[in-house]
Amino acid sequence: MLSKEIRNHFPILDQEINGHPLVYLDSAATSQKPRQVIEAISNYYNLDNSNVHRGVHTLGNRATEAYEGAREKVRKFINAKSTEEIIFMRGTTTALNMVAQSYGRANVGEGDEIVITYMEHHSNIIPWQQLAKEKGAVLKYINLEEDGTLSLDKVREVITDRTKIVAMMYVSNVLGTMNPIKEITEIAHAHGAVMVVDGAQAAPHLKIDVQKLNCDFFAFSGHKMCGPTGIGVLYGKKELLTVMEPIEFGGEMIDFVGLYDSTWKELPWKFEGGTPIIAGAVGLGAAIDYLEEIGLDHIERHEHELAGYAMQRMSEIDGLTIYGPLDPEKRAGLVTFNLNDVHPHDLATVLDMNGIAVRAGHHCAQPLMKWLDVSATARASFYIYNTEADVDSLMDGLRMAKEYFNDVY
Repeated sequence: MLSKEIRNHFPILDQEINGHPLVYLDSAATSQKPRQVIEAISNYYNLDNSNVHRGVHTLGNRATEAYEGAREKVRKFINAKSTEEIIFMRGTTTALNMVAQSYGRANVGEGDEIVITYMEHHSNIIPWQQLAKEKGAVLKYINLEEDGTLSLDKVREVITDRTKIVAMMYVSNVLGTMNPIKEITEIAHAHGAVMVVDGAQAAPHLKIDVQKLNCDFFAFSGHKMCGPTGIGVLYGKKELLTVMEPIEFGGEMIDFVGLYDSTWKELPWKFEGGTPIIAGAVGLGAAIDYLEEIGLDHIERHEHELAGYAMQRMSEIDGLTIYGPLDPEKRAGLVTFNLNDVHPHDLATVLDMNGIAVRAGHHCAQPLMKWLDVSATARASFYIYNTEADVDSLMDGLRMAKEYFNDVY
């Protein structure tokens, strides 16, 4: 397990909620930020604040170095070949929409297929729904196994020579399922399709190598990996990004503007119209430094152990249902569950009264809720600052909630 001292890096955790020490178990929604990231953003605004790529003065040069330095950190973090393949965006949602609107519109036609799964986040469903409607394409779903995993045999059944795009999350934000992206990419490529990976729940927790995965696009957000909100990344293979058209137009992304026509800058800047997310990139770069100092392998192991411990402890409670793989080695560091006859919102409210923050609802995954035959679930998600003591607090809260609602009902 990681050192309990890591918790001291996160100022927000040093507080009480409703008279109880804060136990934050909602990192799948957004992670907390270490002091190192907060200070990096503050230092940028205090010392280097300027626009990038434009001025020749000292502040402009320092800001540009910090911004492009963060891009290089991202490149190394996911092992992309070149910084030309790293596009800064607002987050995973924006990145996936960009792929659908730029690559999808140019390459998907009537009768073509787009393949996704029932476990996808809404951000990886709605852009493809809209593209399919616009182009007259067919949106197809890969069904899940009983434990919420994917069978490669079913993947092979659904992907055909008509498939143009396969879009899939690396890690489910509800089930915790870790999908075999490398193998699915091979199947997609064998049929001439491109592979789009929603990496929002993977990049904060797993060592990512986009060259090894061989995916064509990979999207993730900074705020789930100790970075600030409002910054994310789209990785795309250079040969694809080169021929794609931007979908936002204005300053920064242009080469030459005439009265009736314009040309674009080279990669990656042609996709970064307007003043970019400079402070966000600086914060993301600091977050990457922080995570790499700890080590992604250690982070993954820590979360597997916590998830395993949580599922073991939860099995002690009668009437509690866990969703997703029961083998902690097959899931990321989160546990989604329901307590019989207690609505998840009610359960989360009682837990909050004891200082325990969990997520309750459909988790932006309504098709998956329908597949699970539930309207909502509760979710406890873990990160580097969580310990077994946090799981023990959750268990105390669950027992208290169960007793309370048994008395009420």
